[in-house]
Amino acid sequence: MNQLEFIYKRHSVRKFIAEPVPMEHIQEMIKAATYAPSGKNMQNWHFVVIANKEKIGHIADLVVAKNSALTKYLTDETKIKAFKGSVSYHTVFKGAPVLILAYAGPYDTTAGMLREAGIMAEEQIRELDRPNPGVQNVAAAMENFQLAAASLGYGTCWMTGPTYAGEEISAYIGFERTQEGYYLAAMTPLGVPAAREWTYPSRKPLEQILTVIE
Repeated sequence: MNQLEFIYKRHSVRKFIAEPVPMEHIQEMIKAATYAPSGKNMQNWHFVVIANKEKIGHIADLVVAKNSALTKYLTDETKIKAFKGSVSYHTVFKGAPVLILAYAGPYDTTAGMLREAGIMAEEQIRELDRPNPGVQNVAAAMENFQLAAASLGYGTCWMTGPTYAGEEISAYIGFERTQEGYYLAAMTPLGVPAAREWTYPSRKPLEQILTVIE
């Protein structure tokens, strides 16, 4: 058996059966998430578990409402149509028995330190800000979570689209740590997949994405 088989078990799952996920399993997945690397060992992540179908449905409604509200800031008809059309993808989590919200917390960066000093040009600071290590920490934790979920037989789907409604979602669930600088960075539905046979989207060949310097 391929020793990396656990990686290839992960798929983006958008349809689930109506079967609850035991909390002990969810806790195991969250524990796996916390073993991700993080810069300075800041562990600037926080996970919120929602296993109430009514609440999950209301969160989907908040995303729909925010999608509609943001449309008024677009002027190009093609982009308006595309953005409105994206809302069905941004709410697929409503069919899952569990929704996991991944929050990113404050993280001190070199760019932030230089911005505070007020000497370096903002253009240079923005360039230094591009790696965004604080979000990378949370992304690493999310990947661990999803790999653990797949290994336990569950499906997930990495989602960042709905985060444009992050403020509304946080207010609805009463997540007070947003006052400490935490914000919704990603989310994933979680549950037993409705199907077990998936097609693999094509991947770019290694020679296209790999550079070896000797």
